[in-house]
Amino acid sequence: MSTKVKTAFFCSKCGYESIKWLGKCPSCNEWNTFVEEVLDKGGKQQNWTDGKSGKKAAKAVVLQQVKALEEVRFVTKDPELNRVLGGGIVPGSLVLVGGEPGIGKSTLFLQHGLMMTETIVLYVSGEESEQQVKMRADRLKISNERFYILTETSIQAIFEEIKKLQPQLVIVDSIQTIQSNLIDSAAGSISQIRECAAEFQRFAKETNTPVFLIGHITKDGSIAGPKILEHMVDTVLQFEGDRHYAYRLLRTLKNRFGSTSELGIYEMTGDGMRMVSNPSEILITQREEQLSGSAIAASLEGMRPLLIEVQALVTQSVYGTPQRTVSGYDLRRLQLLLAVLEKRGGFVFGTKDVFVNIAGGLKVEDPSIDLAIICALLSSYEDVALPHHICFAGEVGLNGEIRAVNRIEQRIAEAEKLGFEKIIVSKYNKKSFDPSAFKIQVVAAAQVHEVYQLLF
Repeated sequence: MSTKVKTAFFCSKCGYESIKWLGKCPSCNEWNTFVEEVLDKGGKQQNWTDGKSGKKAAKAVVLQQVKALEEVRFVTKDPELNRVLGGGIVPGSLVLVGGEPGIGKSTLFLQHGLMMTETIVLYVSGEESEQQVKMRADRLKISNERFYILTETSIQAIFEEIKKLQPQLVIVDSIQTIQSNLIDSAAGSISQIRECAAEFQRFAKETNTPVFLIGHITKDGSIAGPKILEHMVDTVLQFEGDRHYAYRLLRTLKNRFGSTSELGIYEMTGDGMRMVSNPSEILITQREEQLSGSAIAASLEGMRPLLIEVQALVTQSVYGTPQRTVSGYDLRRLQLLLAVLEKRGGFVFGTKDVFVNIAGGLKVEDPSIDLAIICALLSSYEDVALPHHICFAGEVGLNGEIRAVNRIEQRIAEAEKLGFEKIIVSKYNKKSFDPSAFKIQVVAAAQVHEVYQLLF
């Protein structure tokens, strides 16, 4: 007979342990933070490899004696997902995907599962019925005879089905709906999420089967559930985008098997998610007339060069305190650049309202767009349009100097590919590339006032 399940209560804020539920935590003085956690499930530990209980004891070995195995990955038919995961799906990996409701997480991973026609895929849906999933699959117009669907929320029932089916990829939508009958709390509670994620982690590692867990996010954009959930998994992906735009971004927040700076771009269509192979053409507005306050920045997301349009509007302030409004850019960084223009360039922005927007709904953190932001601000300030065949790549320092940026050759090559005739870069980047290797004219500048004289 199995022994009784042992549980304890923990404060979700500070981790204080108690044998009974408390209204107020004695350690951090927070109210209603205690949740029940399983310490010992009793019974025998499930072993996924051969169905037997127990596990052989671990033994310490000298690191030099460990044989390095060649990393094998499943390369999917989606180059955007491959890029974000670092080259493909690693067998035995546990991947957590977060995103706002209705952003397209379920559609994206249903599409990925259907596209993997040579793999047995099990799609576990705790949120939708079989008919709802079938309607979405019909809309995607992809047929796959090795794709199985299971509508179940009990983790014990899910693993019974997994044992029979032996899938090569498991997609769980969503982890907040799955519950274990070993824990006496509702689905979505901290203890349930933690326990169910631990079960999937154990299954993934012991059977070498990759598992994708789809999760909800909170109001502030972080993944719902305990923070430990993000520590347990190998990779955390964030699926984001503005509801008013058709484009969606898949970012890596954590990756044990690759870079965390990669970005996948998709377009939401009636037939599902379309992979965007050349996002620069989309992010640059095709316009006939020349308008002031617009500049093109040669940015970089991970290993991928992107040309994005920066828009600025400078108007006379009608209030005592001028407004500073940004969309897709850091407000404090904008204030820093305005201070540089006032101190080093003599431009008076203290009586002006300033608005900055990154076109296409993107959020950009790359400091190399500083120069484009400054040129867009000056263009709107002077009400003079910049030439449409010119783009910028440079970080701006507090002394008004234009600082060098990394991987400048990739940025120049992307600008040349899209038909730009001139790119302005930092003088300190000159050693990093050979200007004669490019057809595009590369102009090097050391200070912001040099760029101003060149353009205006």
